[in-house]
Amino acid sequence: MALNPVGASPILRPVKLWFVIVSLMVALLLKLVPVDRNLVLPDILVLVLVFWNIRQPRLVGIGVAWTLGMIMDVHSASVFGEHALAYTLLSYFAITIHRRVLWFSPGMQAVHLLPLFLAAQIMTIAVRMAVGGMMPSLWILSESFMTAALWPLAQFVLLAPQKLPENRDNDRPI
Repeated sequence: MALNPVGASPILRPVKLWFVIVSLMVALLLKLVPVDRNLVLPDILVLVLVFWNIRQPRLVGIGVAWTLGMIMDVHSASVFGEHALAYTLLSYFAITIHRRVLWFSPGMQAVHLLPLFLAAQIMTIAVRMAVGGMMPSLWILSESFMTAALWPLAQFVLLAPQKLPENRDNDRPI
């Protein structure tokens, strides 16, 4: 895919609503898969949610984040509102910085989003501890680092349907 002379991102087609919904539902289903609690995995739901918050802030906003957080709270039988609060704050700050983040390369975007992923995870730990939970080991924070490391791959996969084909007809407009 050719970039314009200044090095900015290529022209993208408009996103399809069904693709956004399907990607969020697949991420939710992956998050709902039962795994060992001691296994540290990247949070795919947070990754996809933040991606759409940055790329389509009017389409996927704080309400979607709150709803997904409540679903996660019910599923994990945790403190009601724990994930909803974390996802809502994460979405708010992702939408706040969405214009700035888009100027960077995918690797630098991951660096800029790492503090958001860490803050959301620390928020869930703080809520859990506030109601008498145990302090987990700091190893649990590696989940945020793995989530940030997957950002370039997620961006490539989720933007693929919007990219223009390489061999397009030069006689037709975009």
